[in-house]
Amino acid sequence: MFSGVYTAIVTPFDRQGRVDYAKFRELIAMQAAKGVAGIVPVGTTGESPTLDVPEHEKVIETAVEAAGSDIQVIAGTGGNATSEALTLTRYAKEAGACATLQVTPYYNKPSQEGLYRHFSAVADMGLPVVLYNVPGRASCEIAVDTVVRLASHPNIVAIKEAGGSVDRVSAILSQCDIVVLSGDDSLTFPMMALGARGVVSVASNVAPQEVSEMARKALAGQWDEARRLHYKLYPLFADLFIDTNPVPVKAAMAMMGLIDESYRLPLCAMTEQNKQVLRQTLQAQGLLPG
Repeated sequence: MFSGVYTAIVTPFDRQGRVDYAKFRELIAMQAAKGVAGIVPVGTTGESPTLDVPEHEKVIETAVEAAGSDIQVIAGTGGNATSEALTLTRYAKEAGACATLQVTPYYNKPSQEGLYRHFSAVADMGLPVVLYNVPGRASCEIAVDTVVRLASHPNIVAIKEAGGSVDRVSAILSQCDIVVLSGDDSLTFPMMALGARGVVSVASNVAPQEVSEMARKALAGQWDEARRLHYKLYPLFADLFIDTNPVPVKAAMAMMGLIDESYRLPLCAMTEQNKQVLRQTLQAQGLLPG
């Protein structure tokens, strides 16, 4: 059901800090034109923690409308309260999203049984679920045994693996039939070599065509070419995390003239030193004039 590159798309703000929905539509059109399989709005990169509920819902609605039938929309609708996740997921389903990205509930650190019941409750709503394992942000990991249990639910179809462990791909795919998507650009190639089907990508915000080409080569079994593209893109993958995501990618997009560089506190602009490092990387990738 899901394979290729899914851009964890940023939420652009204007200089007054308001969501720039017109610019958001432009970004989605660019993504579709550059060959990505889909977009993931209001995830971590979309700054979901700083959007209020009406904004969250409108971003999903706008994403679905702008994507049309060209690309898939996996809407970020997770929450640390199951009731919140259910409310947002219900809206995403009614809006026409293809699936929901469900992050592990953060801060309250539920047990594995609690995780199982939480994700099952969301899946019971009928919208395909992409689990999101990101212990570095959520302080909670979905254990492999729990992934295996959840994979038996007909609506739990994929998992975004952002725990920094390639080994988990082997552990998951050796025990159940679920689509694995890399949650780290730098691990996409090794994860796909083990059977992952693609990536939820930050880097494809600035290089959608290039990241998509790497994934297509890997899916086609053209490993030498996919490896070459991985190493070419690796400096970009690394430097887009020189500061807290999504600060570097929004800075890069601003340098490229794609958006205004605007954040909501507690996120703020990175140092000029880091910006210079990022600018040089973008130039080396051919994404900015030298």
